[in-house]
Amino acid sequence: MNRAAAVIVLAAGAGTRMKSETPKVLHPLAGRTLLGHAMTAAWDLEPELVTVVVRHEKEKVAAHARALDPEVLIAEQDEIPGTGRAVWCALQAISGAGRDLAGPLVVIAGDTPLLDGATLRELLDAHVHDQNAVTVLTAEVDDATGYGRIVRDEDGLVASIVEHRDATPAQLAITEINTSISVFDAATLVEALGRVDQANDQGEMYLTDVVAIARADGKPVRALATDDPITVEGVNDRVQLAALRAELNRRLLEEAMRSGVTVVDPGTTWLDIDVLLEPDVTIHPGTQLLGTTTVASGATIGPNTTLIDTTVGSDATVVFAYAVDAAVPAGATIGPFQVLREGEGFESDQQESDGRSNMGQSIEQQASG
Repeated sequence: MNRAAAVIVLAAGAGTRMKSETPKVLHPLAGRTLLGHAMTAAWDLEPELVTVVVRHEKEKVAAHARALDPEVLIAEQDEIPGTGRAVWCALQAISGAGRDLAGPLVVIAGDTPLLDGATLRELLDAHVHDQNAVTVLTAEVDDATGYGRIVRDEDGLVASIVEHRDATPAQLAITEINTSISVFDAATLVEALGRVDQANDQGEMYLTDVVAIARADGKPVRALATDDPITVEGVNDRVQLAALRAELNRRLLEEAMRSGVTVVDPGTTWLDIDVLLEPDVTIHPGTQLLGTTTVASGATIGPNTTLIDTTVGSDATVVFAYAVDAAVPAGATIGPFQVLREGEGFESDQQESDGRSNMGQSIEQQASG
């Protein structure tokens, strides 16, 4: 298996279009932060090292990255802007930590929640197989506004990547875009970044300039086009956040249904990415299964039920209920109109007592009744 020397996750941006005090990469989506999704994709490559580049709200982002992976290397971007500078700072941190910079280096954005390990593996394998200096992941899109354009030469090879703000009218008509996901030969990247300047409309050090430099040096630069552009789409605002959440939910539900789960109304059913559902589970409309919830075979959930970090046993029924950190025994019937919290008991309109009792005892009473 081809192995990356490092995966560099770019998480330094302010994300001003989110209009939030929370750093963009810390916004949640389907039970993970955007950064958590990116780091999970990185781990799937089993790299020797994962490095996260931080700047905006650096303490918060770094703390979250370390909580996800205590072995992660944090690199702080300095005052010089641009993705090229971010990667340069990552390389300095890697070198400063005494780590080897030889081999392929994978660079990904920290705001692409649908990016998966399989896509990165295909890109890395193509890079190694073709012995490239740079391999860029690209996509064809209907609206390329804001994206860097892939400029090809007369032979169809990648000549350069031109950022939207620096593109000519002819280049703006190009619909093949840079996804901000690439693999670089480490030696090529280190040398080329030393020659990247800030002579562009935004006054930034562009990582994409490495492509033109490598080509000018006669080194092989190739592109791999994804056939699923939404997989590599980034989040810039809350509209995109919601759209990608909906797409990920659609994929999770489709996977569940193909694995034997009945989802009565996919349009009103929401799953987090770490939810586990066994075959022959039935989910009724208006249901949210969040966190690390697990539901065993034969159980029926909903309608209008929210379960967070909850375990549901086989053949149990949970209807019109809200549960957090709860355990529903096999065969139990919970609801309607109950709230379950670990250690707090639950409230029920059906109870003849004062409406509160020990959760474990009450569930067992209902199960035996």
